[in-house]
Amino acid sequence: MEKYTQWSDIPWATVGAYIFLVILMVILFETKNIPENVGLFLVAVLVVYLARMVSLHYTLEDGKLKVLRLFGSRRVPISEVHKVEPSSLRDLSPVSFMGGWGWRSRMWSPVVGRFDNLSTVHKGLMIYATEPPFFISPKDPDKFLAQLQKETGSRLLPE
Repeated sequence: MEKYTQWSDIPWATVGAYIFLVILMVILFETKNIPENVGLFLVAVLVVYLARMVSLHYTLEDGKLKVLRLFGSRRVPISEVHKVEPSSLRDLSPVSFMGGWGWRSRMWSPVVGRFDNLSTVHKGLMIYATEPPFFISPKDPDKFLAQLQKETGSRLLPE
């Protein structure tokens, strides 16, 4: 199997918000409106979360679907993937993307139950394999699904 990688779609408005917050923290730190240790900690947290978001990518290689990002990954053998559905976080739950914040990004939906949100935007693919299922947002979900179907012999066609 040839290596196939797609980066997650980058929400530039969110990147801008992170950068704005970092600049705000630096300004507050420089004007002594927040304690030095607090300012440095908040800037570090924002930078780590921003780097974690923009580093998210999905790879099909060596018979595995790999979801990789800074300080965390998920690897699932493609043979264990039994269903893939084009989906949207907005359709899965009233919480939408806001519930996906946090380190693990564990969410709950009345549609699928417990799942991991490994995405940056609301449009993507719900992958059913090992528990819990997980949601991904490759830049081109249709092309990624086509490649995944090619690797599995088209056994993942949506029902």
